[in-house]
Amino acid sequence: MAGERTDTPRQLPLDLGHGTGYSRDELVVSGTNAQAASLIDRWPDWPSPVVVLAGPPGSGKTHLAQIWQDRAHAVAIDPGRIGGHIAGLGIGPVLIDDIDKAAIDEPGLFHLINAVRGAGSTLLLTARRFPSAWRVALPDLVSRLKAAATVEIHEPDDLLLAGVITKLFADRQVEVEPHVVQYLVRRIERSLGTAMRVVGRLDRAALERKTPITRALAAETVSAMDEGQGEFDI
Repeated sequence: MAGERTDTPRQLPLDLGHGTGYSRDELVVSGTNAQAASLIDRWPDWPSPVVVLAGPPGSGKTHLAQIWQDRAHAVAIDPGRIGGHIAGLGIGPVLIDDIDKAAIDEPGLFHLINAVRGAGSTLLLTARRFPSAWRVALPDLVSRLKAAATVEIHEPDDLLLAGVITKLFADRQVEVEPHVVQYLVRRIERSLGTAMRVVGRLDRAALERKTPITRALAAETVSAMDEGQGEFDI
């Protein structure tokens, strides 16, 4: 009959909520994040009470921050409402993730740094840029941030990206041939966030089609993502 669809409806697999592990054992270390990983491992032997991990989105700052938070039993607080948390923090370590993602509570951060230093504790800040690019207006806070130890995390290199892609598939209990991983490393944006999206799309496509993840499927999926096609239009 004209206009009638003859293709077999595709089964869309359920999102089972596969989690990405953030433990130290699951951290892939290469030249791009080795200095930052070493600093996290050295805690509490830090060169400054305040440490800033700076790197582009998807560079792994959150993974490192969560490793440190678990190790130090740190309290994570909202960067926009720092002042409201200071009174209840006590003297333990503090984490602020993505502090430069929005407007910074400058008086709150200044008083928090003073409280941390006075208590002999530690503060970890993650950010996309170095503190000098945060456009901080409070002179006393500028001075405090200049005294912080800043470690840069670069975009992932081939070794790190391949390790992360392999790990993401392992999190989903999916085995993928090394040549498929290497193909993805060469084709995708050099971002851990992109790697997570690509692995998720490939896993869903393979489940939907009930096929292994091959290089051909990887090429089709990456091309579809490059062209901005729909969630399941691959």
